[in-house]
Amino acid sequence: MQSATIFNIQKFSLNDGPGIRTVVFLKGCPLRCVWCANPESQLRAPQLEWKESACVGCGACLVAAPGVNAAEHAGKRHIDVRGLRGDSDQGRAAVAACPARALTIVGETKTVDEVLRVCLQDKPFYEDSGGGVTLSGGEALTWPEFCEDLLARLHEEGIDTCIETEAHVAPRVFQRIAALLDHMLVDLKHIDVAKLRTQTAGEADLMLGNLRWALANHPDVLPRTPVVPGFNGGKDDARAMARWLHEAGAMRVQLLPFHNFGESKYDLLDMSYTLRGEKNLHPEDLEEYRQIYLDEGIEAFF
Repeated sequence: MQSATIFNIQKFSLNDGPGIRTVVFLKGCPLRCVWCANPESQLRAPQLEWKESACVGCGACLVAAPGVNAAEHAGKRHIDVRGLRGDSDQGRAAVAACPARALTIVGETKTVDEVLRVCLQDKPFYEDSGGGVTLSGGEALTWPEFCEDLLARLHEEGIDTCIETEAHVAPRVFQRIAALLDHMLVDLKHIDVAKLRTQTAGEADLMLGNLRWALANHPDVLPRTPVVPGFNGGKDDARAMARWLHEAGAMRVQLLPFHNFGESKYDLLDMSYTLRGEKNLHPEDLEEYRQIYLDEGIEAFF
């Protein structure tokens, strides 16, 4: 039985494919986008989070996990959450010992059967709305065997399937999983090789090659672009991506304005955040940006 690290299963989603959907968030991502809103999704293994506002600085976690490095913030000593797996014996002991519940584990190993059982709970809603199940992350395709098994089981149950992916995966894996998907939501972050490498740690040939294949071979592919200041938010960026989409055969793109809603998550993981303090973008901020796509024959919407 295949298993994967799941960090959330969100029910009744209306923004991750058609109809009412259950979104399964798998942990692990090959990219390190500077604007990432879900830093807890980057590592495959369960992690520990520490909430400063809840911590009373009693040190109980350090006693429960001897030998683990300590960290100190605002005068409160606690275990260093960066140096300990959440599902380790010491990690679980530290969480259990915290009287203020300032420590939590993000991510849990679940089997296909366990995830399928949760998804099936809302099957009537899928049928009534034309919805289904969407795999997301992180990057769900870092768990190809799990995805393949779960998607096949969902189809056996007559459930519509979708994925949200960055397409940074071997083409043979991408194409194998695509055959089990009714819909694909695929990121187009940029077409600039240098920007992709420095701002996402990704390889343009891999991501763009997979998206181009999907547009040519899959019946329902929606490219989506997170619009990020200083990365791809300029007019020249929009024009270059619009022309690439047109040449690749795309008819539309969804624009996702930058938001900083995940900023506090970096504090929980004791991680630095490059875009801290950057203002949120809204659709009204991107009308000129959107118009460039329209001028190039691409339907752009939010």
